[in-house]
Amino acid sequence: MELGSRDAFTRTGTLGIEEEFFIVDADGRPTSGTDDLVYGRDPPAAVPDGFDHELFKCTIEAQTPLIEDPAEAGDALRSVREALVDHAAADGYRIAAAGLHPAARWRELDHAEKPRYRSQLDRIQYPQHRNTTAGLHVHVGVDDADKAVWIANRLRWYCPVLLALSANSPFWNGHDTGLASARAKIFENLPNTGIPSAFADFESFDRFERRMVEQGSIEDRGELWFDVRPHTGHGTVEVRAPDAQRDPERTLAFVEYVHALVVDLAERYDDGAAGSGPDSGSQPDSGSEPDPDLRRELLDENKWRAIRHGRDASFVTRDGEGTVSLGELVERECDRLGVDGIRDLYDAESGTARQRRIREEGGLDALCADLVLDGS
Repeated sequence: MELGSRDAFTRTGTLGIEEEFFIVDADGRPTSGTDDLVYGRDPPAAVPDGFDHELFKCTIEAQTPLIEDPAEAGDALRSVREALVDHAAADGYRIAAAGLHPAARWRELDHAEKPRYRSQLDRIQYPQHRNTTAGLHVHVGVDDADKAVWIANRLRWYCPVLLALSANSPFWNGHDTGLASARAKIFENLPNTGIPSAFADFESFDRFERRMVEQGSIEDRGELWFDVRPHTGHGTVEVRAPDAQRDPERTLAFVEYVHALVVDLAERYDDGAAGSGPDSGSQPDSGSEPDPDLRRELLDENKWRAIRHGRDASFVTRDGEGTVSLGELVERECDRLGVDGIRDLYDAESGTARQRRIREEGGLDALCADLVLDGS
């Protein structure tokens, strides 16, 4: 029984980045490769712990080591990506990135044989059988367990914002879904996904996590696949909302923003915000933390807007009384937190728009080729 502990939360501001990728053939089409890349030979020196299985044999996860200094996140991310691309090339594979691979047809792909995934397939059935998704997960260290839960509660409002900015999966099972992020909709058909309810404190979250394992709903804490969660093993707040990204600079924009959000909220907690009660009097986007009592239905509405509209989404505000466009929100957040990456990302062509444009101009072959990482 894999469970975490309050004692895991010891440091604030450290980083860890997990990226899920597709293993593809010379034409950029998904192919079974994890037997070779995960188990077939020793991992590269740059990633001594190796890479990890995902549900399908065409998907693989790469993780950075613990990043002590956020300024080193770019070097750490690129080092792991380059190692993965080279590791794959040695066996004749390539690596591609998107929230969903446009050529992946789940009925034609091989599932992993790892016992954990075989158990999930047996327990969950259809929703897991078709789960060809790939996401980006950002961990930020927090030095207190109750603080981590407090921060995670407030980050729930930001998860749809991150999803809208990252939306990079319009195609699923060979057709255009009409969505900006079909990955998010496919993934939330699994149990224990989406935006969670708020928890009063760490004891409440820990009790929930333990009950889920003890009562057989999940096999370990890793199967709480919420968009944001306190990670009771790593001692972090983990944000899991974004689609996977091909461009490392896009990934780093999300890392910068998530890190700034967590550190800012940690400082607010330390300054006494935890004892001030819900932010019932805050103005829309004034910079105060979101109301943890905002109804989950409104948070789900914001997530739907992100799924459907991506870059063109507007959101129910943090006080629940109005709406704000993604563009306006990005400007305010960059000014408030002193970050630049999400502004540059918003000003650039979205992943969803790029995929649709390339497929329209060059067809599926061109799109598959465009999603392949070059290792830089």
